[in-house]
Amino acid sequence: MRRRSVLLLGAASLAMAGCDQVKSLLGVDAHRFHAIDITGAQYARNFALSDAQGRERTLADFKGKVVAIFFGFTQCPDVCPTALLELAQVKQALGAQGDRLQGVFITVDPERDTPEVLKAYVQAFDPSFVALRGSPEQTAAVAREFKVYYSKVPGKTPDSYTMDHTAGLYVFDAQGRVRLFARHGLGAQALTEDIRWLLASG
Repeated sequence: MRRRSVLLLGAASLAMAGCDQVKSLLGVDAHRFHAIDITGAQYARNFALSDAQGRERTLADFKGKVVAIFFGFTQCPDVCPTALLELAQVKQALGAQGDRLQGVFITVDPERDTPEVLKAYVQAFDPSFVALRGSPEQTAAVAREFKVYYSKVPGKTPDSYTMDHTAGLYVFDAQGRVRLFARHGLGAQALTEDIRWLLASG
C-alpha cells in the first residue's frame, strides 16, 4: 500500500513537472493565478481594429504593457460598466505601475457604437482606455479569434435591441502573449494581484 502511494505521488510530481516544463519552454514562470491561466493558447492572438481617431490598432501597439481586453457594448446595463470600473480600480491600485496597464474595449455593437460614442464611454472610466470597433465582418472575425460569443437580442423596437455576449477579460503580458481569462465577477483585488505579478515578471 505504501509503495503504491509513493508511486502515485511520483506520477503526480512528474505530471506537475511536465506542466512547468511546458511553461518554461514558452519562457514564462509557473504561478497560481486567480484568473484562468491560458498561457500558450492558440487563440486570442491578435486583432486589427480602428480606434476613435480611425487609426488601425493591433496588440503590437501596446508592447511593453499588460493589456486587458473586454468585449461589450456601450448600452450594456451592468456587466460592461462593472468590468471597466473594476479595471480602472485595478489601474489605480497598481499605483505608479498602473501606467503599464492598458485597457482595451472592443465593441460587439458597431451599428450603434460610433467612434465618438465609444471614446466618450471608455474615457468616463479612465482617460487612457482605448475603444476599438470594426465593420460587422471584422467584428465577427475578431470574435472568432478570441472565442467570444455575441448575439443581438431583439427589443420592442428595431433600435431598442440589446446584446448577449461573453463576459470576461483577456489579459496579455508585456510581450504580447495571452496569459489569462478573467471571468466576470472575479473582482478588482484578485485581478490586481494577477496583473501585478505579470508586470513584475516582465
